Amino acid sequence: MGELYLALIHAPVYNKNMEQVATSITNLDLHDIARSSVTFGVAAYYVVHPAPAQQHLAQRIMGFWREGYGAEYNPNRYEAFERVRLVSCLDEVLEDIRRQHQAKNVYTVATDARLYPNTIDYPDLRRKLEETEDIYLLLLGTGWGLLKEEMEKADFILRPVYGHGEYNHLSVRSAAAIILDRLRGK
Repeated sequence: MGELYLALIHAPVYNKNMEQVATSITNLDLHDIARSSVTFGVAAYYVVHPAPAQQHLAQRIMGFWREGYGAEYNPNRYEAFERVRLVSCLDEVLEDIRRQHQAKNVYTVATDARLYPNTIDYPDLRRKLEETEDIYLLLLGTGWGLLKEEMEKADFILRPVYGHGEYNHLSVRSAAAIILDRLRGK
């Protein structure tokens, strides 16, 4: 079975005016995506932000649950945060994964709420995960999504999560849970 990694990209991403920005790390994204990552067997969850102040904030939040009272009060949260890695850029994520899996292929899988012509469907990616020994890195963008250049560089682009109607603006933590369930759920 292939391994699945996840990276939550905070910069550079688009804002609603399609300008390149950096978004803030949120407490809920840290907690909820970490918990979903453990639930669905993600090897590591990378939080990507270039600002040291944002990384420090994330370290403080996670530190509460990894050490002392928080770790004792909620051991499940401790376990979830054990898989979280803070990095400055996507290249650091790829370097870290390649260092761990020297002889294996690492494929990037971009996600977006917009449809791209070269998408892969969930059953096809799930089959690749189940039938190969390859490594897949799921890229989730905050704000209004990953830059077009990052989408074009990805090995695969996953079909968007669609709901019942026209509205399509899920929180990244909700999208992450749905995507992970489709790829790794029973």
